[in-house]
Amino acid sequence: QVQLVESGGGLVQAGDSLRLSCITSERTFSRYSMGWFRQAPGKEREFVAAITWATITYYADSVKGRFTISRDNVKRTVYLQMNSLKPEDTAEYYCAANEKDYPFQRDYAYYSVYNKYDYWGQGTQVTVSS
Repeated sequence: QVQLVESGGGLVQAGDSLRLSCITSERTFSRYSMGWFRQAPGKEREFVAAITWATITYYADSVKGRFTISRDNVKRTVYLQMNSLKPEDTAEYYCAANEKDYPFQRDYAYYSVYNKYDYWGQGTQVTVSS
């Protein structure tokens, strides 16, 4: 069972920045495609960003230009740099791992769907005040 541990959430003001981290002890991390999703109270879980095992990135329109996903395979960590935060970014943020797509390349329609991911972290709360 792959374990993912998120950190970096918190309470910030609109316009501030945060960097979320998601670390795993999984030795084959470099073969995983990774995603970030978020869920606000009363809403469905939604896609935020993904980075494939080949380091191709995808973003939801709502965060494009403000958020950046990256990975460090040596540290077995994926990051989500969030700039210019807005109150509507308030949510629980979840890290997810896909182990099935290696060595293939899929598209946005694939990586943006939550049920394509095999493992999930416990979540980290991000609250943005206006």
